[in-house]
Amino acid sequence: MATPHLLALCGSLRTGALNMKLLDIAVAEARRLGAEVDVVEPKSLAQLPIFDQEVEAQGLPALVKNLRERLARANGLLIASPEYNSSIPGGLKNAIDWVSRPPERLFQEKWAALMGASPGAFGTARMQPHLRQVLAGLGTHVLPAQVHLPRSMEAFNPDGSLKEEARHKEVVSLVSALLTKLKG
Repeated sequence: MATPHLLALCGSLRTGALNMKLLDIAVAEARRLGAEVDVVEPKSLAQLPIFDQEVEAQGLPALVKNLRERLARANGLLIASPEYNSSIPGGLKNAIDWVSRPPERLFQEKWAALMGASPGAFGTARMQPHLRQVLAGLGTHVLPAQVHLPRSMEAFNPDGSLKEEARHKEVVSLVSALLTKLKG
């Protein structure tokens, strides 16, 4: 059985983002369970140009080529993202738009696990269906389970761990379910 290879993406581009803390917990668990995990630096998504077919026609920017290569090597995705205006943050959506372009179908038949942290009471419950719809449209299998972390400003200890053991167990369960799918 091949080692699962995950690409980890954070929809928040800011340094010290709560979604990056959440993703770090999931990445650590995936590695503990034997997966290889390639974590995309959030600031690199901010450096991608806005998707434009005219730019694409002139040749893919180096950052886009790099992200496409990294996605091609992965057989699963870990995504932690906030919600902006009840939907997908622009930086994450732009990255998906760039790497989903033909001729390759890089998202097809991969599995994805979705998580999100939000300072509000909904914990990204409004964004995740939008992200699920986009990924499913690209041929990605999205786990039915997901993690919503509401009131995230209060959810983490100073060391980056989650204060509530039940929340930590949700992340562990999600990662375990993803790796189970990938190991088939």
